[in-house]
Amino acid sequence: MRNKLFNAFFRIWYWYVSTIDKNDEVIFMNFGYSKDQEKIELEEIDKKNQYSAQLYHLVASGGGDLKEKEVLEVGSGRGGGLSYVNRYLKPKKVVGIDLSAKAVEFCNKKYAVENAKFKQGNAESLPFKDSSFGVVLNVESSHRYENMEKFLKEVHRVLKPNGHLLLTDFRFDFEIEEMESLFKQENFRIDKSEDITPHVLEALRLSTKEREKLILKLTPKFLHGIAKQFAGTEGSLTYNKFATREYVYKNYILTTV
Repeated sequence: MRNKLFNAFFRIWYWYVSTIDKNDEVIFMNFGYSKDQEKIELEEIDKKNQYSAQLYHLVASGGGDLKEKEVLEVGSGRGGGLSYVNRYLKPKKVVGIDLSAKAVEFCNKKYAVENAKFKQGNAESLPFKDSSFGVVLNVESSHRYENMEKFLKEVHRVLKPNGHLLLTDFRFDFEIEEMESLFKQENFRIDKSEDITPHVLEALRLSTKEREKLILKLTPKFLHGIAKQFAGTEGSLTYNKFATREYVYKNYILTTV
């Protein structure tokens, strides 16, 4: 029930952001990553999304060299993350899938390059043949899925033998053990399990001013509180749940067995 209500609210918010963001300012929708304030090197155009890009770098680089890999991102959103992976890590091919038709249309226009495609689809029923991809990315998306087990079954099906699911997301602290049991149940080996909650908090602290500026620019006053919750700005309920570790943010490298 919690996921269904959250998903309905998230879809409304997602539609709203997609409607008002006329200048493509919101192309990442994750909390970001920062460790000891170190920064990866980015082109000037990408620096405004420094911390969100760093989360994608952390996750996508966990599967080794992507240059000969076909990469699927499940929950590709407004495409900034997959575009970063494509431009900086140089995989053979990238495909993004998202439930939102509006997001998919936006991405196919904004990131129109030969080796990148975006499709509408459900994470729990992936529209791809068996053994189609070497790597599946899933960044801050799985907490919204109504059936995590179905998602994992589908990812296992579309991955090649010894393929990687590179997943990062948060859960309530009491949900972590159950999620990791599901990984094993669905025939994934956990090669890496890293608690990155402190580094997500650091990114949120460092990016709060810029996030709040964007909220003031894009949303009317009566929506500022809700927007801050989604953005995880310092002092918001979302931020405080990470600070108290009611929410725990994990990064995983999972391999099919």
